[in-house]
Amino acid sequence: MNKNQLFFLKISYKGKEMLMLKNKVVLITGSTNGIGAATARRCVEQGAKVMVHGRHEDRAKALVAKLGNDAAHYLIADLADENAYASLVNATIDKFGCLDGLVNNAGIYPRNNIDDASIELCEKVMRINFYAPLLLSKEAVKVFRKRGKGGAIVNIGSMNAHCGQPDLLIYSSSKGALMTMTRNLADSLGPDHVRVNQLNVGWTPTDNEVALKRREGLPDNWQEKIPKVYAPSGRLLSPENVAAHVTFWLSDQSAPVSGVVYEVEQYPIIGRNRLNDLVIT
Repeated sequence: MNKNQLFFLKISYKGKEMLMLKNKVVLITGSTNGIGAATARRCVEQGAKVMVHGRHEDRAKALVAKLGNDAAHYLIADLADENAYASLVNATIDKFGCLDGLVNNAGIYPRNNIDDASIELCEKVMRINFYAPLLLSKEAVKVFRKRGKGGAIVNIGSMNAHCGQPDLLIYSSSKGALMTMTRNLADSLGPDHVRVNQLNVGWTPTDNEVALKRREGLPDNWQEKIPKVYAPSGRLLSPENVAAHVTFWLSDQSAPVSGVVYEVEQYPIIGRNRLNDLVIT
């Protein structure tokens, strides 16, 4: 890392350069690719130790090798397994000695609408997107309370939580549930100095999203041809953009704020009306 890169990774405060997550330990679910991996990189750059979680060991090993074995470790676990929640938290503490932050990032987003909704699919999506964050938070809160110093939980939501596209019915509902959970926990855990906030993330072309859109018929370089109504800046969000926001909400820089649902998007999500962009031929 050169001096210019290091400069941008630090914050100047009263003449001193400070890393935002110095000496913090963070557990990030679904962190072997996409937003999760970008968040792991950003957290390490900002001074944290990180427990990487995923389902593919080859990806996890590769990321930890890049982050450095002193700064990161990994655990492979299926979040559909209820035994995974305590295991992830305990493994983080066993490796790094404590836990300061939890990022509930892992999620699945199968396509479905009301016609093909089923109990089985509801259970599958809710187990990963809602039950896992809730029960992981439960395990993290036990640790935060025991040590008496509080902690920070950041839930990765979606702008779909407010309504969602027609073929993301159950996914959108799961993110709406996560949003309510975030506010409820923030309200109840304030006296324990545990902060809980959610980032409702807009359209971000992760590797998985790029591949999905190609399978749905978009061209190989679709993410480079997005109309400005969807990306006023001329480009979509990147995982690194989102990771910068996650890092802030994990850090003491955002304290004592809790219960915030923060929209990570290039335009207002609620009430947006762009009928003047309509073209009928």
